[in-house]
Formats: sequence, structure tokens, C-alpha cells
Amino acid sequence: MSELKDRAAELEERLAELEAFFGVDDLREEEAELGEQMSRPGFWDDQERARDVSARFSRVQGRISLLRDLRGALSDSEELLELADEDGDLLFEVEEELRRVERVLEEQEVARLFAGDYDEGDAILTINSGAGGVDSQDWAEMLARMYRRWAERRGFGLEVIEYTEGEEAGIKSATFTVSGEYAFGLLSAERGVHRLVRISPFDASSRRHTSFASVAVAPVIDDRVEVEVEEKDLKIDTYRASGAGGQHVNKTDSAVRITHLPTGIVVQCQNERSQHQNREVAMRVLRARLFELERERREQEIAAQSGEKADIEWGSQIRSYVLHPYKLVKDHRTGEETANVDRVLDGDLDAFIYAYLKNRTAA
Repeated sequence: MSELKDRAAELEERLAELEAFFGVDDLREEEAELGEQMSRPGFWDDQERARDVSARFSRVQGRISLLRDLRGALSDSEELLELADEDGDLLFEVEEELRRVERVLEEQEVARLFAGDYDEGDAILTINSGAGGVDSQDWAEMLARMYRRWAERRGFGLEVIEYTEGEEAGIKSATFTVSGEYAFGLLSAERGVHRLVRISPFDASSRRHTSFASVAVAPVIDDRVEVEVEEKDLKIDTYRASGAGGQHVNKTDSAVRITHLPTGIVVQCQNERSQHQNREVAMRVLRARLFELERERREQEIAAQSGEKADIEWGSQIRSYVLHPYKLVKDHRTGEETANVDRVLDGDLDAFIYAYLKNRTAA
């Protein structure tokens, strides 16, 4: 009983700190202001801005509702603890509720690890298979599934921009928009090279193979952010998009691939109905990737000038997933590891993401 009361008091303090961090009164004012904007005549005339305002309104409402529910849950638990003197069966119910509150608090406290202007917003996630042929392409597809499952676990939206399949198995590349609170801030922990060690299912001699795939993450930015892209720096190719197994082959070259010659960044889009729409989306992805590249470059310059070791550089190996001769997933930046490889590949990434974010914040 006393232990549960101490836990409830500790959670009460943590909730008060979180309410202060988010500024509950400011959130309520913002909710009222956004609601007033949405009720004005002609609000939907500018659909892009209206979508941004609506999305922000939903996030603010959700944050207020979540904090209110946590406050109510703790209040109810404290009342039940008083009654538990007469009914010991209530202790189990209180313990379960406090455990739930603590889990939600931990998820929300991650917000305190973010400081970037775009951390709170959506992300563009790109996966590319590395050298190694069909094994690397299969590994890239496994990563794509892992991030899909991670997004599902968090209740995030995931929209396919491009999905290029390999000739034999797996994928050559895939690009997604991941939508949800702090999607970019969380996924920024995943950029880099991911390494897989396993007995190859494509090797008739059942030998062990090492495969690589790279993950790039960029924030979704709007047109108000200026990113200079010159036409002479672009190589634009069109091709026919196709679905799984060669199904749904387009009769026109509607898919678009854009190569940014100065940086070598390649973006593709094949999910829209027309070549014009695919080019528009591909340019949006390119602008986001260039914006993130420049942001990373500036961070590394600042770190170098201050004598600090630069944060993760693009192209470095960040994590290994070993399936043979033993099972282990290890993050080389933080030392975080687990032997439960299957659970990680099924989208349970939060321990790795949080460890990286905490290390970055401490640094």
C-alpha cells in the first residue's frame, strides 16, 4: 500500500513537470485561437494552409486531452488507494492503472529530448539497399516492414511515395511519409547504415552473408522554407511504374526519378497518377533531403568549431542485426542491445531510439 502511494506521488510530480514543460494554459489558448481560425469563412480556400492548421489543431487537442486523462487517472488511483484499506482487491487495479500512466508519461517525456524546429513534425523516410545484390534488397524490404510496424505501434500514418522492387526479391529502394507527433525527431535516430548478418536464404550452400541498407530521414517542409534547386543541377528520368510481380504496369512513363548532380541524391516517385504529380512529389522530397543535408552540415561545422566530435555522419554504420551464429541487435552509437531480434524486426525500436536521443541530449 505505502509503495503504491509513493509511486502515485512520484507520478504526480512527473505529470506536473510535463504540464509545465508543454504549457497547458498556452495550449488551451492556442486551441481556442486555431478553432477560431477554422471557423472563419473561406478557411478552406487555401487548402494547404488549412490542412496545416487542422493538423496542428488536432495535435494540440490531443495533447490537452492526454494530459487531462493522465491527471484524471492519477486522481482516481489516489481515491482507490484510500478505499483499498477496506478492499484489498483494489490494489491490483490501482497497480495496473499506475503502470499504464507511467508508460504514457515515459512516451510523453521523450518530447523533452527534442529541440529542433522540425522535430515535432512529419518525416520523409527513405531506404536504399546496399551492395550485395538480392540479400541486400531482401534486407531493405525487412527494414521497410520494420518501420511500417513501428509506425503502426505508435499510431502513426505511413504513406508510400515510392517502392521499387528487386528483380528476384526484396526492394531496391522505398520512400515513405511518416505522419505523427515527433515523427521526424524520433526517426532522426535511425539515419545511417543498418547491417544484417545471417545465413542467406538465397545461397544454395547456406553460407553466412553480411548485407547493408541505408536509411535517410528528412523533415517534411512547406513551401515557405526556401531551398534553392537549379534546373541545371537536375537529371530527370521517367520510367514505367509497376506493382508486385509486374502487375499494374503503367502504359505510360509516369514514374519520375530525379538525380541532384552536385550531391548525388536520388529521389523517385511512382505512386501518383500522372508524371506531373510524380515530379511534384519527387521535387518536394528532394527539397526536404537537401534541407536536411544542409542542416547536418551546419551541425557538424558547429561541433568541429567547438572542439566536439561531430554527431553521426551520413553513411556510417549505426546498428547491427545478427541472426547467426547468435542473435543480437546492437546499436554501435549507444551500446544499447537486445537478443530479441524478432521483436525488434517487428517494430519494437523505441529502446534504441530513446537511448540515442538521450545520449544526444546529454552530449
